[in-house]
Amino acid sequence: MYFRYDEPLFRPPAEANSAIIQATLGCSWNRCAFCDMYSSKKFRARSFDELKPEIETLATLYQGAKKVFLADGNAFVLSANRLVQLLEEINRQFGRVQRVSAYALPRDILSKTDDELKSIRANGLKLLYIGVETGDDELLKLIGKGETADSTVEGILKAHNAGIETSVMIINGLGGKKYSLQHAVNSAKLISRVNPKFLSTLTLSMPMGEAHFKNKFKGDYIPLTVVELFEELRTFIGLLEIDGAIYRSNHVSNNLNLSGTLSKDREMLLAQLDRAIASTPGGLYHSSPSML
Repeated sequence: MYFRYDEPLFRPPAEANSAIIQATLGCSWNRCAFCDMYSSKKFRARSFDELKPEIETLATLYQGAKKVFLADGNAFVLSANRLVQLLEEINRQFGRVQRVSAYALPRDILSKTDDELKSIRANGLKLLYIGVETGDDELLKLIGKGETADSTVEGILKAHNAGIETSVMIINGLGGKKYSLQHAVNSAKLISRVNPKFLSTLTLSMPMGEAHFKNKFKGDYIPLTVVELFEELRTFIGLLEIDGAIYRSNHVSNNLNLSGTLSKDREMLLAQLDRAIASTPGGLYHSSPSML
């Protein structure tokens, strides 16, 4: 049985065993300074007629699949009507799966009514992956995210109110040295306001080179050392006021794998970071200046 994706195709680590349906191609925003994932694609929402035979094929290839992930960059940009139609077909073909998930921008959530979000949830979409990146408004502008801290919080809480869980991502080192402290502090404030089900941290990576990133970044970017990345992450975790969030820092970009539940495992995570800081060349730990 022949099936082919429109490459490149990306998915969260947690969706490794999921059936992936490319509901959209590319990212509808595609302007973030740090992201070149979809630079080779022009955004397009795929029609239901185009997707229906693919869903049928995938349901055969992934018999017994418990999870389905909707790609590409922010498939949740689709209208509520189109998403519900798609979800109904997924449930018909796969049998009712445990969970459907997708990437989303906060604006994608805010564009839908409360009733529309509840209908989407009732049809099986239970989790949204949201690249928050930072909770600092200045840095959000510099990276061209097109969101503010408040719009991000509003979108995430609107999803939560509809019963949709969120997995949010923060990028360690995103602002470099100049913006490191405000990035850590304000990201902790934002995450504390929304208390997501899942929280992950990635480390800024520049697959097309530092010069390429600097050309897109609208501020003064000075890279962090590995020790400084650890210290920024320590500040962020130390300031979090959340309960029951499952935390992972296990992306391929990270220098240190961390996992735990916050706030229960906060001291364990901070101790791991302290050891990493102390054992890394140039890593004599010194406490950060007061953030209050």
